[in-house]
Amino acid sequence: MSIISAGKGKSKYNIHIEDKELSKNLINRYLNKHSKILVVTDSGIPKKYLKHLKSNINNKSIHIFTLPKGEKSKSYYSYKKIINELSKLKFDRSDYLIAFGGGVVGDITGFVASTYLRGISYIQIPTTLLAQVDSSVGGKTAINIPQGKNLVGAFYNPKCVLISTQYLRTLSEDEYKSGLGEVIKYSFIGNKTLKKIIEDKSKQIIERKESTLKIVIEQSIKTKAKIVTKDEKESGIRAILNFGHTFGHAIEAYKKYKNITHGAAIVLGMIIASKLSLYEGYIKDDQLKKVLDIIDSLELESDYSKYNYAKLKPFMAKDKKVSNGKLNLVMIDKNFNGFLTSKYNLKNIKKVLG
Repeated sequence: MSIISAGKGKSKYNIHIEDKELSKNLINRYLNKHSKILVVTDSGIPKKYLKHLKSNINNKSIHIFTLPKGEKSKSYYSYKKIINELSKLKFDRSDYLIAFGGGVVGDITGFVASTYLRGISYIQIPTTLLAQVDSSVGGKTAINIPQGKNLVGAFYNPKCVLISTQYLRTLSEDEYKSGLGEVIKYSFIGNKTLKKIIEDKSKQIIERKESTLKIVIEQSIKTKAKIVTKDEKESGIRAILNFGHTFGHAIEAYKKYKNITHGAAIVLGMIIASKLSLYEGYIKDDQLKKVLDIIDSLELESDYSKYNYAKLKPFMAKDKKVSNGKLNLVMIDKNFNGFLTSKYNLKNIKKVLG
């Protein structure tokens, strides 16, 4: 088992990474056995996983709240239903929430935890690769509203994050590749070790070899934990974690969050951002080729030709990184380090997007 820490002071927490089933001792290490537990999950989680988790919790008062699978569940309606459930069960500040699922479950559970009674403890047990390497770490919690994705939320760290690669066995190919999109992001914004692992072991990653996946997840989380600990409220360096996200979120919104996964959209967004980095003079042709080669080595979709500037512009204008009327973008330099800038030529964006 590997343990990585994130956060500062009283909000510091551990991230445990296993390539076997989560043990009973580990699950209960962070729980008070006299507390009530509400496990928030979704309809896509295999019943055997839920049964195993429930049987391994020592607490006598365990309740399950199941959301419909999908992005639509990350809504005010779902938030209100969970809050009402907690109130009905008379949860107090000594009780716990457990987020057991992907990013949608983790985001909404964390937001509920941050607001119910002005904050109760919650534990993240992410079951998708995307959630394991990205959304479960960093304390970002949120719900969506009709005006946009993740526009209502809070920074609120979990008590711990418990990760097992075994949950990845049952992921669909699309969900698994969605997670790989966020994995390669870390290799493009500074993690040279991860970049080398992907280049050398792409076949093992595609085949979901658990020992290799454990290392990949560790390296991804090391990068994210280091960044979010330095900048917990996204006022500085944390912004580089949004590499590819401005364009990727615009693609998702244009598609109305249908027929494309988050990770697939982010991969396309990173290609667009990398080409913009080339046109702005920050990288050379060979660095762009390395970006494209890594994406191809994991058999990820790279054709963004159907998303032109006219289609994406309205959604880019609503991006959370707009400040003083100017859109801030994350680009990369020749050493594969990410940086945030508002200085770029709009003509180059139009040139990249066509």
